[in-house]
Amino acid sequence: MFTIQTNQSGTRSINVSEENLATIEKYGLFRHLIDSNGIVDESVLEKLRLNIRDLIASQEGNCKDLLDLCIDVIYHSNMKAFGLNQLIILYLQWLNQPVEEAAETE
Repeated sequence: MFTIQTNQSGTRSINVSEENLATIEKYGLFRHLIDSNGIVDESVLEKLRLNIRDLIASQEGNCKDLLDLCIDVIYHSNMKAFGLNQLIILYLQWLNQPVEEAAETE
């Protein structure tokens, strides 16, 4: 379980599980999300929310992992643009973690 800070003062946070990060990877939720300016603002968060809603609506089967991600992280009352930026940073670190662990064992 990871914790991300969701505001600059550090008074609010969200817990993010490995399953949440795996769901982000599975559906490629961060691909093509941020514009070329590289700024994560409220419009980027809204774009992510709309993309997830569309994915859930188009799923015919079980999308429990997406629903859990929404409930636990994306639609959490503390999630703002700052928190999304922290989530993206955590996700990138999480992606690189298996590569670093594999390199250490060799």
